[in-house]
Amino acid sequence: MSGPLSPRLLRGGLILIDPSSGAVQRVIALQYNPDSLSRTLQPQAVEPGGTFSEALRLKGPPAETIKLDAEIDATDQLEFPDQHPAVRSTGIHAPLAALETIVYPDSGTLIRNNQLASLGTLEIAPTVAPLTLFVWSRERVVPVRITEFSITEEAFDASLNPIRAKVSLALRVLHVGDLGFGDKGGHLYMVYHQRKERLATSLGAGSLSAVGLGSLP
Repeated sequence: MSGPLSPRLLRGGLILIDPSSGAVQRVIALQYNPDSLSRTLQPQAVEPGGTFSEALRLKGPPAETIKLDAEIDATDQLEFPDQHPAVRSTGIHAPLAALETIVYPDSGTLIRNNQLASLGTLEIAPTVAPLTLFVWSRERVVPVRITEFSITEEAFDASLNPIRAKVSLALRVLHVGDLGFGDKGGHLYMVYHQRKERLATSLGAGSLSAVGLGSLP
């Protein structure tokens, strides 16, 4: 049980920002922090076939994928329905919709594009979505693209509104090769990249004796 001296628990989540101005459009904090989070790094090495030195070259930052499962549960809120009228009437539709609409194009833009198409406009640009940032502590604020999204609804109220669900997300970290150095997302990625370098440097260079060697063969 947390008391007055307990540290405040930070929650992970997603932030949607305007890709041009960087203005925050929406903050989605996870109701419960997942117990685990998996990250996969795929190095971007130069393909073999050149000189021997090519084997040590990196074309860019690694392709990083983050996967997590988040739970949304309105059971406790339904014990006090008068204090949570939205949950009483629609269950957890609202928090699910806040996550789902990240991967939906804006409906107003779809309608305008359809009108332009009916007028014979030859080329209609794809909808530009907000930039999504994944936040997992102050050390990890990274631009991402959702590549996999699944929802398992596990319980429902009498009106068939979902009241408990698990959301599984796969996120691809967007780096400067995707966004560019002049982009707000590119800047945030470089902050993330440089923080990793500082954390690695804080451990020092280490010594050969730590791995049982006095010198290299």
